Amino acid sequence: MTLIDTHTHLDGFARRDELAGALARAREAGVTEMISIGTESDDWALIRGLAAEHAGRVHYSAGLHPCCVRGNWADEVAQIEAFWSEGKKPVALGECGLDRFHLPKDDREKAEQIFAWQKEAFAEQLKIAKRLGCPVIVHSRGAFAESVAMIDASNVDWARVVFHCFSEGPVEMGELLKRGAFGSFTGVLTYKNAENVREAAKVQGLARLMLETDAPYLTPVPHRGKPNEPAFMRHTADYAAAMLGVSVEELAEATTRTARAFFGI
Repeated sequence: MTLIDTHTHLDGFARRDELAGALARAREAGVTEMISIGTESDDWALIRGLAAEHAGRVHYSAGLHPCCVRGNWADEVAQIEAFWSEGKKPVALGECGLDRFHLPKDDREKAEQIFAWQKEAFAEQLKIAKRLGCPVIVHSRGAFAESVAMIDASNVDWARVVFHCFSEGPVEMGELLKRGAFGSFTGVLTYKNAENVREAAKVQGLARLMLETDAPYLTPVPHRGKPNEPAFMRHTADYAAAMLGVSVEELAEATTRTARAFFGI
């Protein structure tokens, strides 16, 4: 059985010299490939090196996460496109997007400035993605409608867009589906209070489903409360298979097929 973790953060494992163990546990759990996601310039070269060292098992993306957007965002974004022409190429641009949740709560003026930078950085990354014709990994938290509107305006091919860690409901999933985009689901699927997320996954259906850990975050039940890792995606896969009424082997085949087609891996 093959499962692909389409969104994980391996830089922390590598910096703590814990990557070999994490990869071994993932393989034992049936998670044979994964995409390590770029969030800012400090990790892009590191995860490109991991993808080169573990070719065929580890892939990577490059992008500026909205929570990493600062006043120097333009300097960071200007470095992204070169990763498609130097060395091992990313499989997607991202994660990029908008995040209202983590804005300062006690300084409205600062929050508005940061969100304005986020929008500028997202728009510029969408321009790069359109030039490259590459997949785009979108981070959207508390800003779904605004994220959708910006992608609409960018003329990026919606069929190459995935909203990672999809945590909206079936209505929002419907907006993605009518545009041809994808949602990817984390261990949140297993949380008791996430019925809206489960309904969204059912609306998208097995044929378009992608799974991820977003490790070290969003650990699935039964390990919730511990740091997440790629091996734990097997729990999300088991849960999703039962939820959709299929075997885990059938779910693995479908999600792997979709991930390979979307990311070109």
